[in-house]
Amino acid sequence: MLLAADVGGTKTLVGLFRPAGPRPDAADTRVYATTKYQSLVEIVRDFLRQTHAPHITAFVAGVAGPIEGRRARLTNADMIVDADAISAELGGARAALLNDLEAMGHAACVLRPDELQTLQAGDGRSRGGAALIAAGTGLGESVLHDVDGRLVPAASEGGHADFAARTPRELSLVAHLSREFGRVDVERVLSGAGIVNLFRFTHHSDLAELPCEAIAAGTPAKDMPAAISQSALAGSCPRCVEALEMFVSAYGAEAGNLALRAMATRGVFIGGGIAPKILPAMTTGAFMNAFLDKAPMEALVRRMPVHVILNPDAVLVGAAVHAASLSQDGTR
Repeated sequence: MLLAADVGGTKTLVGLFRPAGPRPDAADTRVYATTKYQSLVEIVRDFLRQTHAPHITAFVAGVAGPIEGRRARLTNADMIVDADAISAELGGARAALLNDLEAMGHAACVLRPDELQTLQAGDGRSRGGAALIAAGTGLGESVLHDVDGRLVPAASEGGHADFAARTPRELSLVAHLSREFGRVDVERVLSGAGIVNLFRFTHHSDLAELPCEAIAAGTPAKDMPAAISQSALAGSCPRCVEALEMFVSAYGAEAGNLALRAMATRGVFIGGGIAPKILPAMTTGAFMNAFLDKAPMEALVRRMPVHVILNPDAVLVGAAVHAASLSQDGTR
């Protein structure tokens, strides 16, 4: 059996999988609150105790943070993930760590059509590279290289690259954010916290007092991104609408930037937790207009397929795909 994990700043998914062709079959999946544990070993131990899992041959975790050697520290939570410690917990099973976007990249080629929402069909080339961008708690990016026809994802911390303003309104946004944060990286705009930053900008507020009647007083900070998005989608507040429109447009522009850097002729995948929850805003045309606004390369990006990943467990699926390859090739 294979064990896989999706380790995020808020929650961790652990799944038990049976090897089965290019996409392993899920046997059991459980969710854990990341912040309640000091290490992934503790979560794995709980999972094994709860499921009475049989012998594990390989384990892979997709981790929301940079990986150095066989260890990783989460970017948005105080947790260390150690592949060797997990291998020991599993009786010497082969173990590996991937950046969460790298893990999601392994799922890109095995996702079913009903797990994708197509924003642009493109020309459907079967060869070439691909790209993956995912806004959620943070922002992740990955380039998927074409290696003998197989997509091989590369780890990246592209979400922490500089945010590129394109319009006078975005220039004002950068000036606003730089006064508070200094350097403005892409994640300051394209993430859950980024939606809140955009809300504060459009409402001219520091949130000391909630400036929007469309959002209930006392809304917890962790629920603000969803509350802002819901207000915008319902048209309850014009400033919430503008915040979400700015988010979607900036998202499309950054996805287009990544598509050019990756020469993503095989496709661009939009992952993360936010896009599926704001699909009505993603499909108005604002995202694709910004994606395509890449003169003199508009013809190139117009040929690239663009899909929103709807499967919330894509990181887990990708980790399982990589665990299956570890089990087969015997590499640790």
